[in-house]
Amino acid sequence: MAKPSKYKSQKIEIDGHTFDSKKEGKHYQGLKLLERTGQIQDLQLQVVFVLVDSVVLDGRKKPAMRYIADFVYFKGGLKIVEDVKSKATRRLPAYRQKKHLMASVHGIEIREV
Repeated sequence: MAKPSKYKSQKIEIDGHTFDSKKEGKHYQGLKLLERTGQIQDLQLQVVFVLVDSVVLDGRKKPAMRYIADFVYFKGGLKIVEDVKSKATRRLPAYRQKKHLMASVHGIEIREV
């Protein structure tokens, strides 16, 4: 039996993609419609951004710190990075640090939906 989600979300599959929640899946469907009508371009899912390169500490290699965006697309020539978050996960310290690093390192402000 699968372990229930920490935040009570339910995984859902749409178009062969598995989403962490129904909310994320529904948002994907809305973005696909916007892409089909030409309002956004180049919709990508689960895009990886390196925030801090890997390092060697105390003789051991530590992996790079990464942020994985739920959705990335272009609108009017601007790169938009979106993350589907609940109120609870928006307050998590790890997410807040990654959001800060995305702005600092990549100059990108994450749009939360």
